[in-house]
Amino acid sequence: MAAYAHVSATILTERTSIPNDARVELVTLRLDARHWRDCQAATIIARWDALAAKAVEPNPFYESWYLLPSLRALDTADRVELLWLEEDGRLVGLMPVRRHPAYYGYPVPHLRNWVHDNCFCGLPLVAPGRERQFWRAVLDWCDSNAGSSLFLHLMQMPGTGPLHLALKAELEAQQRGATTVLAEDRALLASELAPEAYFEASLGGKKRKELRRQYRRLAEEGVLQVERSRGAEGIVQWTAQFLELETRGWKGRAGSSLAADPATTALFRASLGGAAERGKLERLALTLDGRPIAMLATFLAPPGAFSYKTAFDEAFARFSPGVLLQHEALQMLADSEVQWVDSCAAPDHAMIDHIWRERRRIARHSIAIGGRMRRHIFTLLARRETGRVPGGIA
Repeated sequence: MAAYAHVSATILTERTSIPNDARVELVTLRLDARHWRDCQAATIIARWDALAAKAVEPNPFYESWYLLPSLRALDTADRVELLWLEEDGRLVGLMPVRRHPAYYGYPVPHLRNWVHDNCFCGLPLVAPGRERQFWRAVLDWCDSNAGSSLFLHLMQMPGTGPLHLALKAELEAQQRGATTVLAEDRALLASELAPEAYFEASLGGKKRKELRRQYRRLAEEGVLQVERSRGAEGIVQWTAQFLELETRGWKGRAGSSLAADPATTALFRASLGGAAERGKLERLALTLDGRPIAMLATFLAPPGAFSYKTAFDEAFARFSPGVLLQHEALQMLADSEVQWVDSCAAPDHAMIDHIWRERRRIARHSIAIGGRMRRHIFTLLARRETGRVPGGIA
C-alpha cells in the first residue's frame, strides 16, 4: 500500500490593505495525500459529498459514489491516492493521483490525475473561491513529493471554466513551465432553444422527415414507448437490461462491452445505483412491447449533466433507435437546473456530432515540478513532444 505523504500547513492571508486596529484572520490550508481505502468511512464520505454539492465546477466522476467504485474495481494494485485539501478542517479540494512509470508507451515516470476508460472528466472537486489555492497546494505537493516523477500530467481537463483559468493564472504567476500536449473538441448540448426548436435547427428537413418516418414504421412493430426516470425504483433491473443490450451489439462482439470485464460490470452497477439513490441519474429508454431497444444513462450534476452510456438493439438498426432516443434526450433543454450536457463522446462522433451543435474543449496538460534540474529535463521532454518550448497551457 502506498505510503502517506504530507506537506506542512500553508498559511494564507488574503488582504490588500489592513486597518491598524483590524484583527488579522489567518486561513489555514493543509494538503494531504491519503490512500483511498482510508477514505471510505461514512463521516469522510459525508464531507466528500458536501464538497461535491457546492464545487465550483461539477465532476460526477470524482464524486464518492463514482470514484470509490472505480477504485475498488480498477485500482487492484493500491496505487491511487487522494490529494485532500482542508481549510481549518473543512474539505475544500480533492483530486485522485497516481505515479505512472510510463508516458504513452515511453519509459518516462510522471505523476498523473487518475482517470480510466470510463472516466470522462478529470477536473478536481474544489470549493468556490479556493481555485488558485488548490492548484498552488497541489503544485507544492508535487514539488516536495516528486520521487522519480519528471512532471505532472493532467488528463480530461476542460479547456474553459474557473478551474482552467485558475490553473493558467497560477502557472503564469509562478513562471512554471507547462504545455498543452493535446486538445480536442467533443459534442456539448447548451442552448436556450426549446427542444423541438433545437432539433429543427440541428437537422435539415429531409433528415427530420426520415426520422419521423422511421418512428412511424417502428411503432408498427408493436407498442412503442419512451420511458424516463430519475428515481431509484427498478434500477437493478434497468442496469441488467442495459448490460444485456450493449452485449448484443458491436461492443459485445469486440469484447469491449461493460459486461465483458467483471471490473467494469461492478463499476457500472455500483455507480448507477449510487447515482440513482442520490437523484443524480436520468434513465431514458425506448421500449417496444416493454423490451428496451435503446437506452441512455445520464449523470445529473447541476448546472451540468454528463451523457454517460448509451446502447441500442442492432436488430432494429433500420429504424435508427439510437438517434430517435437522442431526439427524446433533447428534453434536457427544458430542465431549468441543467444549463449544459457533456456528451462524453469521442471527437467527431458519427452520430451525436450531427445533433448536438455546441462543443467542449478537452485537453491534456503537462506541468514542470521539482527543482531546477528536473524542470530542465521537463523542458527538453516537452519540446521533443510538442515541437515548442513549454510556454503555458492553452
